Amino acid sequence: MELRKLIAAGLFGLFGSVGTAGAADAIYPGAKTVEYETPYGWTFTVGMYGWLSGIEGDVGARGRTTSIDASFDDILSNLDVGVMGLAEARYGRFGIFTDLNYIRLSASRDTPFGLLARSVDLTTHSLMWTAAGEYRLVDQSDASLDAFAGFRLFSIKNELDFNPPGLLGGTELSQTETWTDPIVGLKGRVSINEHFYLTSWALIGGGASSDLVWDVMGGAGYQISDSISAVVGYRAAGVDYENDGFVYDTVQHGPTIGLVVRF
Repeated sequence: MELRKLIAAGLFGLFGSVGTAGAADAIYPGAKTVEYETPYGWTFTVGMYGWLSGIEGDVGARGRTTSIDASFDDILSNLDVGVMGLAEARYGRFGIFTDLNYIRLSASRDTPFGLLARSVDLTTHSLMWTAAGEYRLVDQSDASLDAFAGFRLFSIKNELDFNPPGLLGGTELSQTETWTDPIVGLKGRVSINEHFYLTSWALIGGGASSDLVWDVMGGAGYQISDSISAVVGYRAAGVDYENDGFVYDTVQHGPTIGLVVRF
């Protein structure tokens, strides 16, 4: 079986692990593979994407743990800010890439009987940042496969504001937990025809701070021009972290859509 078909079979195998819809976010850009006969020029890729994810699992602080199961609609109704983007720089077979996912959620709730405060405002800041170096194992005009290694950083900050009157009126509480884990993985792309292609990645890590970190995605893209492409699909990512009473054992999953520019 020719190499291009082997890579395509692997991509479809990954799709099966995350759902029949196929998966994608713009983490692995849809720009065309650098031609092998000109491997030493710099290429750069930037993209913005939306991850329409829900979240489920267990979270806790100061020894108290609770289960959460929030759909994308639940998150969207409390969303203040969402920033999701990627960038990649490549020189020949070597490259570096980074992915940033930041959201800020806020909600306000009245307190029972108003004794402690009239109401409580909760603000949550969630940052997931990935950076890695990569090496291109397969570099063809219609298929590519990269191995990469790097780190993933998480930072979670919760803020509680108790609104007066009440015994705690005017009190502000906050807690921040930040940790980093090493990751390794593979990402690939294969062209179907002049415009359509498949793309996916999978990574695993942990051991330094988390018990486990993982992320899988895959999807289908459309090459609008030589430098611009659009990607849709599905992504799932999980982390299992616990430290001194702080618990963050969650899975995020949902459709993605992105626009990527290569220059």
